[in-house]
Amino acid sequence: MVHHKRKKLNLSVKKEFQKWLFVRMFGTVLLSSLVAAAILYFYSQQEIGASFYEAHIKIRKVSDLLLPVILAGSFVSLISGSLLALFLPQKLAGPLFRIEQDLRAVQEGDLTVTIRLRSKDTMKSFAEVINHTIACLCDKMTLAKKAHADVEQCLRQANEQQLADLIKEEKKALECFRT
Repeated sequence: MVHHKRKKLNLSVKKEFQKWLFVRMFGTVLLSSLVAAAILYFYSQQEIGASFYEAHIKIRKVSDLLLPVILAGSFVSLISGSLLALFLPQKLAGPLFRIEQDLRAVQEGDLTVTIRLRSKDTMKSFAEVINHTIACLCDKMTLAKKAHADVEQCLRQANEQQLADLIKEEKKALECFRT
């Protein structure tokens, strides 16, 4: 039985992206908390004049008094959470959609594709890594095609020793691909 050592949790991967995501989520939570606190403060600052004497008969529990405050705070949190859920994924989904479309072209064999994202897109560094990978594949494929063209030309000339050398070159150019 083979036991694989479990990898440690690495919280420092893609620090800029994590920072961007944290600031947006924490900011939304903080803002909704502050608004809920402001609503509670507003309700608690109202004077209890003659209405208190009437209200003590109607209010049986503290929760009856705080219900409007709780509902208002929940509503603010719901709205801010909904806005976060609506707009934050768009900052990720848009660039991912673009990358996916370009990778489909690469899948079809087009190694001239360059993924272009806006400079502020969150996936810009990811797209750059993919572009570098595609460029490296293109270079390797160019070498393999050249080696194959040399083999074909040598076959036409019927030079056996040169053909054997070119086949070795072609094989070397193709060995960089693991399949």
